[in-house]
Amino acid sequence: MTTGTQGDVLKIDVKREIDRIAKEIAKVLGQDLKRRGLVVALSGGIDSSVVGALAVRAVGAGRVMGLLMPERDSSPETLGLSRSLAKSQGIENVVHEDITPMLDAFGCYRRRDEAVRSVVPQFGPGWKSKIVLPPVTDDDRLRIYSVIALPPEPGAQPIKARLTTEAYLGILAASNFKQRVRKTLEYYHADRLNYAVTGTPNRLEYDQGFFVKLGDGAADVKPIAHLYKTQVYALAEALGVPAEIRQRPPTTDTYSMPQSQEEFYFSLPYNLMDLCLYALNQGMTPQEATAVTGLKAEQVERVYRDIAQTRASTRYLHLRPQLVGQVPEIHT
Repeated sequence: MTTGTQGDVLKIDVKREIDRIAKEIAKVLGQDLKRRGLVVALSGGIDSSVVGALAVRAVGAGRVMGLLMPERDSSPETLGLSRSLAKSQGIENVVHEDITPMLDAFGCYRRRDEAVRSVVPQFGPGWKSKIVLPPVTDDDRLRIYSVIALPPEPGAQPIKARLTTEAYLGILAASNFKQRVRKTLEYYHADRLNYAVTGTPNRLEYDQGFFVKLGDGAADVKPIAHLYKTQVYALAEALGVPAEIRQRPPTTDTYSMPQSQEEFYFSLPYNLMDLCLYALNQGMTPQEATAVTGLKAEQVERVYRDIAQTRASTRYLHLRPQLVGQVPEIHT
């Protein structure tokens, strides 16, 4: 068991890790995937930016394609930040695909709004919304999603309503169109270029199933899935990721209202979730983890339970298609 004080347990040799990851990407690309280059979907966030920079280190900027895929709910900052990353890394092959028409054709926005309207009847054109969870450390009550809906009138106050299971699943299912449409475009461009598709989940997201199956969870190589988000930030600085990206709070950039990953999924700031997940992975008891996390033992215990429950509920996201009869492996 590895122990340490808060802030130092996740420190790594950044330069060595960057070199190691770049070499592994190049090896996987040439030996296993047998593709010429890499497609990276750039969202303006820290994870996709680091993956983009690592891809350049691995195969050179000329063999990396940056794909920008905003839609009508995307933050106004998204495109500018994504382009600044591409410029900083010398990525010239940047393609802009506005996916709003595709999402409209699928009924993404309509289906989502219908689900919101089931708990906020007055929800209509011009309204904005997001879904939120209460903090995990506050108490032992069951945490249930709520929707926050904002009327279009200037100065209007947001309305918060508890989501039924049906409404929550309806909003989630409709929103997942966004990740799946993006992944479809990533593979379109990868196929036409004979490139491989990169995935951008960090360890916290990968462990806790914070991705959409056959959406952003689909990829040929996931270069940072072993890194805690705190470590991803450390790599970002060394890789020359622009400061405005490194200083931007992590967001989902999925809903029409600004929304942090904390209020949508993890219910704790990423640095605390990193430390709790690290402590749990190291076999620390809640009492031992207090020195690492700075939380009280009972708070750590609640986070541990939440991590375990989330792992169980999202296990299917990691599963390959399940066969009901034995089929020999064709490729080894």
